[in-house]
Amino acid sequence: MSDETILPEGSDQSLHDSVPVTGMYKDWFLDYASYVILERAVPAIEDGLKPVQRRILHAMKEMDDGRFNKVANIIGQSMQYHPHGDASIGDAIVNMGQKDLLIETQGNWGDVRTGDSAAAARYIEARLSKFALEVVFNPQTTEWQLSYDGRKREPITLPVKFPLLLAQGVEGIAVGLSTKILPHNFRELIEGSIEILKGNKTNVLPDFLTGGMADFSEYNEGLRGGKIKVRARIEEEDSKTLLIKEIPFGTTTDSLIDSILKANDKGKIKIKKVVDNTAKDVEIQIQLAPGVSPDVTIDALYAFTDCEVSISPNACVIIDEKPVFLTVNQILEYNTHQTKDLLKRELEIRKGELMEKLLFSSLEKIFIENRIYRDIEECTTWEAVLEAIDKGLDPYKPDFYREITTDDLLRLTEIRIKRISKYDSFKADELMKRLQEELKEVNYNLKHLTEFAIKYYQNLLEKYGKGRERKTEIRTFDTIQAAVVAANNAKLYVNRVDGFVGFGLKKDEYVCDCSDLDDIIAIRKDGKMVVSKIQEKLFMGKDILFVGVFRKNDERMTYNLIYLDGTSGRSMVKRFQVGGITRDKEYDLTKGTKGSKVLYLTANPNGEAETITVYLTQGAKARVKVFDFDFAEIEIKGRGAGGNILTKYPVRKVQFKMEGKSTLGGLNVYYDPSVGRLNTDQRGRIIGNFLGDDKILVCYKNGDYELTGFELTNRFEPSDVVLIEKFDPNKVISAIYYDGGTKTYFVKRFLIETTTVNKRFNFISDHKQSYLKVVTTDNQAQVEVTVQKGKEEETLEYDLEMLIDVKGWKAIGNKVSANTVKEIKLIVSEKAQDSESNDEAEGDEEILESDESDDLEIGTKIDLSPKKDDEEQLGLF
Repeated sequence: MSDETILPEGSDQSLHDSVPVTGMYKDWFLDYASYVILERAVPAIEDGLKPVQRRILHAMKEMDDGRFNKVANIIGQSMQYHPHGDASIGDAIVNMGQKDLLIETQGNWGDVRTGDSAAAARYIEARLSKFALEVVFNPQTTEWQLSYDGRKREPITLPVKFPLLLAQGVEGIAVGLSTKILPHNFRELIEGSIEILKGNKTNVLPDFLTGGMADFSEYNEGLRGGKIKVRARIEEEDSKTLLIKEIPFGTTTDSLIDSILKANDKGKIKIKKVVDNTAKDVEIQIQLAPGVSPDVTIDALYAFTDCEVSISPNACVIIDEKPVFLTVNQILEYNTHQTKDLLKRELEIRKGELMEKLLFSSLEKIFIENRIYRDIEECTTWEAVLEAIDKGLDPYKPDFYREITTDDLLRLTEIRIKRISKYDSFKADELMKRLQEELKEVNYNLKHLTEFAIKYYQNLLEKYGKGRERKTEIRTFDTIQAAVVAANNAKLYVNRVDGFVGFGLKKDEYVCDCSDLDDIIAIRKDGKMVVSKIQEKLFMGKDILFVGVFRKNDERMTYNLIYLDGTSGRSMVKRFQVGGITRDKEYDLTKGTKGSKVLYLTANPNGEAETITVYLTQGAKARVKVFDFDFAEIEIKGRGAGGNILTKYPVRKVQFKMEGKSTLGGLNVYYDPSVGRLNTDQRGRIIGNFLGDDKILVCYKNGDYELTGFELTNRFEPSDVVLIEKFDPNKVISAIYYDGGTKTYFVKRFLIETTTVNKRFNFISDHKQSYLKVVTTDNQAQVEVTVQKGKEEETLEYDLEMLIDVKGWKAIGNKVSANTVKEIKLIVSEKAQDSESNDEAEGDEEILESDESDDLEIGTKIDLSPKKDDEEQLGLF
């Protein structure tokens, strides 16, 4: 479109002075952008409201008579102030009503948890909440402006005496700008404001009506660039069933179920059925496929579905008609000081009102008791009447705080004769006394404004804080490796000769089950190693000797290798692990010389070292042409190590002889209570050194015990775990539990007699109020028991071994005391503390040694060739 020029009618303006259409577009766009930012999308910091919300609340205040009003009527009333359609106003009302803070609702208002929409506006009703009436409105401190058509007046901002913006949260998209402030907890905001008034720093974190768990470690106080992770609360009902009890903010039960079904269809997770039992409370039942681990499935749900979502906040508000980016703590501080200023203005207004009431009460008392009204009986003009009253007040004018005006005199003339005749001086004095006491209190509050503001917040907390406790649990999440928890939804095949690998080669050799997220490692006969992303069909080089799923950072997988060095003709032996790699890059496991090739290769998941038999060629000059070699004799080095010399003579073949044991030693396993997970990274408390079939013993608050493996995918909810340690079948378990039926504490000692893994067994009474108080495997377990004897409390120490013998795990046990037990504390023995400290020290030492060996990339060459005295003994030539 070509630029056009527009000339005003009757104007002599030349074409050179005209404004091109493109210029108009530029100005109009800026005007539109400013309008959307200021009048539509971004809230004002003063009251935390967008214009539509502010106009709705103002309209509801005008309609307020204590009764519910049809939302359709509220929409119509709001349209007097908001120049937009009824749909946008209706949506805004429903949005505020669902937040359960400013608006009381009646009828079907939908459900933010399920995504159900509200009923039509003509069917649902609303009114302002008591909280809104107390903190949002005050015509005396409100600044007003004319509405869009000039017929009404509306508030510029409402005088909100509460951090409403942070309590409700807000989301808006403008032109080139957006805002996203997450909702925060009602009680925590008030407590934070109190701390600010006391001069202390505060840090508030979001809280969501949908509950769930959230990791705020990267929240960045709500600024751009920050993010939080929110997870659903998933519980393990049994080994075949998971229950989702709370969902992440921003999701619904429907959207969550859809994401689970999609992940199942893609093979990321394996489930049998999903049932939505949500009614009063959220409950999504997930039935697992046979043989699927609940713990791994929980991780997979977080990794592949909306059970975990990431939210990026962006705190932007309007200050002085400009968008400004602030932290949520700065917004809270601003709102707190604003509340203090509003309270000061209200006190000053009240002070003025009281002084005026006292002034007029004094004038009235003087006017009546001194019979000044009689002086006006003979006055013939209005001016004379006012002059007579004014003259009668002259002796008292010095005692008044301001000059007496004509308006004051007019008010005196309006006093009726009936009031004068029934005037009670005593009642008047009492009234003035009450006014003076209130004025004194107001003056005191003005002088102690901070204390008054703190009391104001404390009063809000007491009146409206009940039932508004935090719903979202603050947690630290562990990073879930998607490839580790992904279900095996594919099968890996290999064509060793042609060098193709993938899940589409169904006519070739089957290797193992895998996931379409896995990486694949291949080692070829020429000594080259390559790691690639799994595909349907992938060329990884001809003559593949080994192919498998590559696990990054696997510190246990060890490769035992013998190769022929093409230059020297020697056969080299090495053991190595594969650490950091670059995908699709070829790595030499030999010295890389021409003619080098692999003679023998094994992959050992737990660092096993087998024994082999080496056969030399018939023409070899060595005296002994067949000898054994144990891989345990050499150390594990990096993949780039050259290795040790096995023999300098030609090798005819290498043959496996005997399986070996792991040379890596046990695995130090730690439990991190902040995330409820096992790890080998020294996070949390060490629970033991594990080998092979070792088990972990876990005791829960509900009185269950469970034996599990030491897989790092296992999860143990910190709030439920009382004891977690390496299982020793010979250790006696000492426990004290509260029986909900008899309201009594019992003590018992028993050995674990069950062998079933990953199944819970309850060893206390099955009453719903029963719980485990103390549990320990200490040989000299002692407890400190406080009991009530008459009116006095007595604290005693008991040796549990003396209280009861070892019995079966199903035994009830003995009563701890015949008296009422007030408190029970476990006394940790010094021996147990020393043992734990030694375990940690030993664990640290082993880890350090392991790390040190991993750093050695080049193996040390050991010359094992002819030594006259050792030839026969070593068997190496």
